[in-house]
Amino acid sequence: MDPAQLIPTPDTIPAPWGFFEFFLILTFFAHLLFMNAMLGTAIIAMLREMRTPSTAPPPCQDIANKLPYTIAFAVNFGVAPLLFLQVLYGHFIYTSSILMGVYWLSIIGLLILAYYSAYLYKMASGLPSASRKRTLGTSILLLLITAFLFVNNITLMQTPQSWEVYFHRPDGTFLNLAEPTLLPRYLHFVVASVATGGLFLAILAFFQGKKDPAGATKRLSTGMKWFTYATVVEIGTGIPFLFSMPKNVHQLFVGGALLPTLLFIASLVAAGFCLYYGTKERVWPATVAMAATILFMVLVRDLARQAYLAPYFHPADLQVVPQWSPMYLFLAILVIGVAVIIYMLKLAARVPEEVR
Repeated sequence: MDPAQLIPTPDTIPAPWGFFEFFLILTFFAHLLFMNAMLGTAIIAMLREMRTPSTAPPPCQDIANKLPYTIAFAVNFGVAPLLFLQVLYGHFIYTSSILMGVYWLSIIGLLILAYYSAYLYKMASGLPSASRKRTLGTSILLLLITAFLFVNNITLMQTPQSWEVYFHRPDGTFLNLAEPTLLPRYLHFVVASVATGGLFLAILAFFQGKKDPAGATKRLSTGMKWFTYATVVEIGTGIPFLFSMPKNVHQLFVGGALLPTLLFIASLVAAGFCLYYGTKERVWPATVAMAATILFMVLVRDLARQAYLAPYFHPADLQVVPQWSPMYLFLAILVIGVAVIIYMLKLAARVPEEVR
């Protein structure tokens, strides 16, 4: 069967596709920052808990206090890019979501349980080590499952040739396990979260330097080590991820087309700066380098998705039926929302740590 026959007719859009493409990239970039900090710090905390003697005090109360916040921000900042993705690629993402509908709908419950487990971990400072590990481990496991389901859906929406499975399994229980990029992609993003988590801990230690200079210096150094070592592993996982893509896709980034190749090279150069500043334990230059790396990789990821779907569709093909008033309202609400979030963060920062 021709895969093109399985693709639904797309809806019209109220503004040129570039408008939605810009906000898709911007909001997904913001989501990645929070999501990586959330998952990365949780994994680092779990490894610390496993290395700490059961009789010792809780080693990660600083992470425990902030984990519920990072989960909340990661989830909320994940809504916007998903909505923009649906505007541009709705006829693909809706179809793939139906094919794995049982798992896709379960994500809501998984995130709620992960959030509550993180709160239990925050409140478990006086409990035995085994209880702390159990609550944190539960939260991490649920978050990792959620991430795996998201990766399944994204790979499935990009491969309409696999949608014929619906005629054999119409019960919404299909996972795209035969996709060559599935595991490399998943591993690459999980390792990236550890790197970001380490840098996030270093940034926190930097701001805590006035209260506890000696302890903050040690925590900053430890966070930068996590950031540097995980970045090395991340680069290593990125190579098999790249070459697991179809030949016509990965060749775009190794000389096949100018813009994809330049963006890919830029991401490697930025990653090199991450390693350099990570080894020097220079927090803010490393932060800029990390942000640049993530932004370049978001752009690379977007071009790869367009290459996957090129035989069937490009967002420029969408019919525009102008409706500018909703766009203006959206921009106004966006500005107000960002201002409210910044104000809330300032208020939260003033609350003493023991009260949170």
